[in-house]
Amino acid sequence: MTVIVIAGGLSHERDVSLRSGRRVAQALRDAGHTVVETDVDADLVELIRGTEGAVVVPMLHGGLGEDGALREVLEVLGVPFVGPTGEASRLTFDKSIATSVVRAAGLAATQQIALPHDIFRELGAPALMEAIGQQLGYPLMVKPSRSGSALGVTKVDDAAALPGALVAAYAYGPVAVIEEYLHGTEVAVTVLDEGEGPVALPPVEIRPESGVYDYESRYTAGATRFVTPAELSDGELNAAQDLAVAVHQALGLRHLSRVDMIVTAEGPVFFEGNVAPGMTETSLAPLAFEAAGRELGDVFSVLISGVRAE
Repeated sequence: MTVIVIAGGLSHERDVSLRSGRRVAQALRDAGHTVVETDVDADLVELIRGTEGAVVVPMLHGGLGEDGALREVLEVLGVPFVGPTGEASRLTFDKSIATSVVRAAGLAATQQIALPHDIFRELGAPALMEAIGQQLGYPLMVKPSRSGSALGVTKVDDAAALPGALVAAYAYGPVAVIEEYLHGTEVAVTVLDEGEGPVALPPVEIRPESGVYDYESRYTAGATRFVTPAELSDGELNAAQDLAVAVHQALGLRHLSRVDMIVTAEGPVFFEGNVAPGMTETSLAPLAFEAAGRELGDVFSVLISGVRAE
C-alpha cells in the first residue's frame, strides 16, 4: 500500500501545509509505510490513477484544501482518503455557514454577522459600523469567512478600528464575519474517529503572549503557551469534549477534525471547525495526540487502515 500525502497548494497557507505534509509523511515512513509526497499540479490525477491501492492523505490548508473541492475530485476518482468528505468540508470551511448549522443543532455558538465586501463597499457608512457595534458590542473579532490559520483575523476594541479590520479580512476573501468577543479560556479539541465513533481527545488550552491567537502566535515558536489538558475543572473539560463531538457530528465530519471554542463562565461556545488540522511542530492536534498517549504515525496508520476497509 502506498500513501500519497498532498501538501502545498496555492492558498495563503501554503507554507504551513508543506510543513504539515512533511511531518505527516515522515511519521508514516517511520511507521513503515511507503509514502509519496506531492503538490497540487497537472500530474496529480495521473499519479493517483497510476498508484495501485493508494490511499490519499490531504494535508492542504485553506482554500482548495479545506473548501471541499479537492476532496470531491478524490471522490470522483474513487480513491480512498483520510478526512471529511467534500460536502462536509465545504460546509465547515465557511464560518458563516458552519456557525449557523451548529446553532441550528441546538449547540452553543458565537453570535455573528456575515458582511460581504460589496455590501461593505456600498453601505460602509458610519451608521452601519455603529449598528454592528450596538448589536455585538465591543470588543469583537473580525475574520475572513473562508480562511484558516487566523489569517486576516483582528480583535477590534472600538468602532474606529472596525473598517480597517474589515479591509484586512477582505484581503483573504469576499465575505467577512464579525463575531462577539467571548471572554474565557480558548481551547482546541481534536476529535478522532477510528471506526468506533468520534472521541474527543484532551483539550488543548491556548495562551498567546500577545493576547490574540493570530497567525504569528500560531506559527512562531515560543509565542504561545499550550497547556494539555487545559487547566479547567473536570466538568468544563467534559463539557468541551462533549461539544466538540456534537459539532463534529452536526457538521457531518469524519475521521479527524479539530473544534475551536471558548470556555466561558456559562460553558463552552463553538466558533470554528477545522477539517484539516495543522500537523506542524506548533500545531494543536499533535499536542492532543501526545496527551492521549498516541504517536502521529500511529494515528494516521489506523485512519489509513480504516479508510481502506470502508
